[in-house]
Formats: sequence, structure tokens, C-alpha cells
Amino acid sequence: MTVFLDDLSMPLVNAWGDQITLEITRQLVEWKGFYFLSKDDRGFFRTCEGLQFLGAMNHPGGGRNDIPHRLKRHFFSINMTAPSQRSIENIYGRILQVLFNPKKYAQEVINMRPYLIDATISIWDAVKRKLMPTPAKFHYTFTIRELARVFQGICTVAQKPDYKVIANCSNIKEKIRPELFLIALWRHECERTFVDKLISNQDKKTFQDMLDRVTKEKFRDSLGFDDEQLMTSYLFADFQRDDVLDEYGELVEEAPFVYEACESVEAIKARCNQKLDLYNEKNPSKKMNLVIFDDALKHLLRITRTINSPSGNILLVGVGGSGK
Repeated sequence: MTVFLDDLSMPLVNAWGDQITLEITRQLVEWKGFYFLSKDDRGFFRTCEGLQFLGAMNHPGGGRNDIPHRLKRHFFSINMTAPSQRSIENIYGRILQVLFNPKKYAQEVINMRPYLIDATISIWDAVKRKLMPTPAKFHYTFTIRELARVFQGICTVAQKPDYKVIANCSNIKEKIRPELFLIALWRHECERTFVDKLISNQDKKTFQDMLDRVTKEKFRDSLGFDDEQLMTSYLFADFQRDDVLDEYGELVEEAPFVYEACESVEAIKARCNQKLDLYNEKNPSKKMNLVIFDDALKHLLRITRTINSPSGNILLVGVGGSGK
């Protein structure tokens, strides 16, 4: 049997510098068994054979422990380093090259590929350096998965059959250039990927400052946009389309889920209330009297985005009475 020990360095270090759980683990590895502690069998040794051990842990530092050398010596250690910037550029550059091809997009959109990759790597690297994990913020780990999630959000809009969302800048009140719409989408996906993982307003402000700085550095001078054009804060949702009904009001085709910009907070709130009224009408015994205030609305957009994302996962935490 293979015993997988995840987060091997997590056990608490006591006053003597020991991690009791790891000492018991070491005994099992070294002596291949345990001693009984029950009254009748105390002192008897039970042997466990046919076990092999596989462990995984983050690098020590930033609030994370190391493990004792007396346990470490039993393992063959493999250090998995982060991929180089060139490797990341090659991976995501190829993905965006397939998505932004000349058959679908104008040249100005295609030319955005290197800027988006460079900007994403810059914000990812800045977040890793600035927002380090601590015992109170142990989940502040920003790996290559976060990079993938940013590009995944962009790809959701860019891929067929929804690519016209970028070309037409769908739902935006004032018509803007597709490059600016793409930058707005990139900023939104960065916020969903990084900000939604942060637990304090100060950390969120720190990230927002970094996002604004990277946006200016990577897009302002090279593309010739001013700060007012770049500093966007659009919301995106995939439930804004209407069902297709026939002349008798019968459903012909269900509304497609198209991930696109929201016209305004008021417009998407009205859409949510419409959906709520429709649910209450169909389910009178399970009627929900909900007030969709702004924060609840933004949580709803985050949750629907997560549910409709491949391997999406979310943890919602709140004190009692907060409406969680």
C-alpha cells in the first residue's frame, strides 16, 4: 500500500522543536510498526509490512515549517521548481495563438497576445513576492494554476462560438476598441483569480495598486492608451441572454451561456431579480424572498463563474448573520 502524506510540514512544532505527528510517522517508517498503548496489550509491537511512503510539501519559509532531517533522510527528495518565464510564454503564447487567429479576429486583437502574456506574468510574479503566506493567511499560495485561470477566463470569451463578444464589445454602453475591451476582460479575470483569494481590504487594495501599475506599464506607452481608458472595472456574467420563445410563449430554445460584459450593475441586478421572480413563480412552495444587494450580486457573479468553469471550486466563509 502506498501512503501519501500531503502537507508533510504542516504539523505544529512544540516547545522542544519536535513535530509529534512526524515522530510517529518516522517510527512507522524506521521500525515498520507501532507499540500498543492499551492496558492489556501495552508494550506489544504490531508490525506493518508492505508499505511505501510518498510525501509532498511546500518550500519552508513564509510561515511554513521544515521537517526534521531524521525524517527527511528516509525520502528521496525531488525539488519541483516553477517554470521559467520563457516556458510560460511558450505555453500560453501557443494557446492564444490558436485562439486569436486571423480567420476570427482583426490584426489589432491578434497583436495583443504578447502584451497579455507579459502583463499576466508580471502581475503573477508581483503578487507572489508581495502577498506571502503567513499562519493567518496560509492559503496565500499563488502557483502556475493562477496563471492558467487568468488565461482560462480570457479563452472562455475568445473561443468559438462566442468570439464575437470581443470583436463587438458586447453589452458595453459606449463603443470602445476591441483592444481596450480585451484589457478590461484581462483586468476582470485577474481580479477574480487573485482578489477573490484575499481576506482583508488592505491586501485587496495592495493588489489593486499592483494591477493598476502593471496595466499602465504594459499597455499605456506601448499601445498609446491613456490612464482613463485603461482603468476599467467591468463585471462579466454568462446568464444575460434570453430564452427563445414562439408566438404562444412556448420555449423553443434555452438561452445560451455566453460569458460577456454586464451593461451596468443595475442591469445585471434587474436580470437576477427577473430570474428570482421566475423561480418563485415556478416553485411557490420553495419561494425565496431575497434582497440582491450589491455585495450579494458580486458574490453571485463569482459563484456562477466558478460553477461554470472546468474544475471550478470556491469556499465561502462568513460570520453568522452575514447572509453567507
